[in-house]
Amino acid sequence: MKNILLVAIAVLITAPLFAQPGPGADAAYVKENFTKYEYSIPMRDGKKLFTSVYVPKDQSKKYPFMMDRTCYSVAPYGADKYRPSLGPSTQFLHDGYIFVYQDVRGRWMSEGIYEEMTPELEDHKTNKDVDEGTDTYDTIDWLLKNIPNNNGKVGVWGISYPGFYTTTALLSRHPALVAASPQAPIADLWRDDGWHNGAFMLVANFGFYPGFTNRQDDKPTQRRGGRFDMGTDDGYEFFMRLGPTRNTNDKYFKDTIRLWNEMMDHPDYDKHWQDRNVLTHLHDIKTAVLVTGGWYDAEDLYGAINTYKTLVKKNPATPVYFAMGPWVHGGWSRGAGDHLGDVDFGGPTGPFYRENIEFKFFSHYLKGTELDLPKVNTFETGENKWKTYKTWPPKEAEEKNLYLLPNGKLAFNAPAGTRDTFEQFVSDPKHPVPFIGGIDGDMKREYMTGDQRFASQRPDVLTWQTDVLNKDITLAGNIWANLKVAITGTDADWIVKVIDVYPDSTKNNKWTGKETFLSGYQQMVRSEAMRGKYRNNVSKPKPFVPGKVTPVNFELQDVLHTFKKGHRIMMQVQSTWFPLIDRNPQKFVDIMKARESDFQKATHKVYTSKANPSFLKVRVID
Repeated sequence: MKNILLVAIAVLITAPLFAQPGPGADAAYVKENFTKYEYSIPMRDGKKLFTSVYVPKDQSKKYPFMMDRTCYSVAPYGADKYRPSLGPSTQFLHDGYIFVYQDVRGRWMSEGIYEEMTPELEDHKTNKDVDEGTDTYDTIDWLLKNIPNNNGKVGVWGISYPGFYTTTALLSRHPALVAASPQAPIADLWRDDGWHNGAFMLVANFGFYPGFTNRQDDKPTQRRGGRFDMGTDDGYEFFMRLGPTRNTNDKYFKDTIRLWNEMMDHPDYDKHWQDRNVLTHLHDIKTAVLVTGGWYDAEDLYGAINTYKTLVKKNPATPVYFAMGPWVHGGWSRGAGDHLGDVDFGGPTGPFYRENIEFKFFSHYLKGTELDLPKVNTFETGENKWKTYKTWPPKEAEEKNLYLLPNGKLAFNAPAGTRDTFEQFVSDPKHPVPFIGGIDGDMKREYMTGDQRFASQRPDVLTWQTDVLNKDITLAGNIWANLKVAITGTDADWIVKVIDVYPDSTKNNKWTGKETFLSGYQQMVRSEAMRGKYRNNVSKPKPFVPGKVTPVNFELQDVLHTFKKGHRIMMQVQSTWFPLIDRNPQKFVDIMKARESDFQKATHKVYTSKANPSFLKVRVID
């Protein structure tokens, strides 16, 4: 997929695509065994939401509901036009459910005005106040009363944006909602798809919004958004020619996309985004929940991990399950899940999840079947094995510091000596470090496990690594970067990568790309960006004082990865990552409004001394 819009659709609209594998046998089974109905279900404020309901033709028994609420269309429209498959996977299709698909408020054929990540109303002042929780409640109530032969139980699932709508379904707190599975759910747009610690996710968002914006009014339509053509397969060059982010409107969008403008107008974590953080509302939940995500989800890794952690913390008596595998965004819902790029996971992982976790979870809570499912099911990369735990992160994981030392050394021993040592590099936003080692026109998902040797060879990327490991080291849980830095400018981005360096003796596997060698391969395990001006407060940016040693601390999110004996652990630090994130002018300004003249070179120092230690805080299982 070379067109950036197609890629954006793939990475952020994966829910309907992954939920519809569409094999011929399934399509024939749907038509032979289900009757499709279309309804406009009234909400408490009078607006009606378009809903497709697939009812089993066999009416000799009662069935539970499985519902997917989406902003990506319930197409095909028309009572005589059927989806090629139903439910999260084929197991559901053949097991007896009533399947419900709904266009959310303000999208496609539903009435109302669409809001991105509709703010939830904690207290509904009148019976006319609405949010996604009330819309879900009203939908469930209507279904129970109007669809014959239902057993009074409802399950909800969804991936990506529909994962967010699954999370908000929990907030309906309807007693009939007994099971829900938010999968790769957006939890906080400023921290998921939109920004990472204030660094704007440029390539994904730029291509996404033209296609996502099928309407901006209250008039139902089946019209799809337009496709954006970059005119080149080279995304790096396209975005360099684009110039500052402000040029997106001047050159292309012309202020016609309201949702894009909301992002341009709110670069800080202000009330606009705070109101859209669904995590703050996840209390008093009685519904059983299965949170699912992928270790290599380039879009909503944060959403999956933090939805789970928040639910467990705020709802200790509620059954909450967690499943994380070696997947990209939505990769668990179909396909083998046996590799990503050059990296082999030792066999299929997707079928195991679909058959032994997801299907059994819903079957138990909706139909009363037996369930022997550990609360935490996680795939350990590097070791390539499924692991189960009672909690996440595992209690047996011990916090340790992995220190940056002089001469490119990385070790668990703290720096010694009296010299205030540091490494430095010149960061030039006019020659940014690419995020992949090749040419592509999109947010290539393989960057999450990609070989980082192309970056190691650049003078504006700092590298530290351990000695060859004499035993396996497993990191289990979140990683925190704790940097001590000094810059000559007033702002800077900080990108930290944790990398697994393979031995020189490593042989290629069947997935290894052409002209790629696993000998000495530098596999990225986890990476994250921090826009430096948000280092103290994401709502109140603050400039750096040039030359002053300053702490920059931020979370790289969770991993479960084993660095095998004979490998090395590497850490890289850089200040550009293009065009994955937009360029920081390295001058304290509103970057969304920055001009070309604002961009400047700067010298960045990362300290490695006893007086000013820089380190990774990790959780280690010995």
